[in-house]
Amino acid sequence: MTAPARAVLLDDMSQPPVLLVHGIWDSAARIDCLRAGLAARGVDRARAFDLVPNDGRASIERLAAQLDAVVESTLAGAPGGAVDVVGFSMGALVTRYYIQRGRGRARVRRFVSISGPHRGTLNAMWLPHEGVQQMRPGSPLLRDLAADPDPWGPVEVHVLYTPFDVMIVPARSSELPGARTTRVVPVALHRWMLSDRRVLDSVAELLER
Repeated sequence: MTAPARAVLLDDMSQPPVLLVHGIWDSAARIDCLRAGLAARGVDRARAFDLVPNDGRASIERLAAQLDAVVESTLAGAPGGAVDVVGFSMGALVTRYYIQRGRGRARVRRFVSISGPHRGTLNAMWLPHEGVQQMRPGSPLLRDLAADPDPWGPVEVHVLYTPFDVMIVPARSSELPGARTTRVVPVALHRWMLSDRRVLDSVAELLER
């Protein structure tokens, strides 16, 4: 497991730190192309960490608790500080849960969701793991989150997804009600959303506003 994100004194930064939350079967190392792509565009404060386990056996709630711990470590020594979070695939749903049901509304400034299964994916029908079951269309967890009358509070939410996604089926499941912007980027593969120039340009622009 990678080391927790280091504590950051936000008073010394013009922009908050950025946490990158990976998807199922991923790791911090496997999404380093996202970190590197953002760094090349001037966003050099992004850090990823490992969700454990990463194979869908853990519930979304359990993974969101791991995100909470990393956020608190990152903001140690900075009362009232905030982070930006970029979530990819399952990591986007983990981040959403953290914002809606955890401390995220008080800790997150901007949430950028990349190809997240917010209304479920038909591919989740094939595995019995708890976390995977929660990503099925109409799951109790997804119904609960969708019923929230004020899901985001002060958090600024942005969505990117590809219409050609064969992991998030249907692709429009990645949309989020109440998002400030939704950008549909015609990327050929789900995973290429992490390295596509257009996606990286958009994410960097959103984070640097």
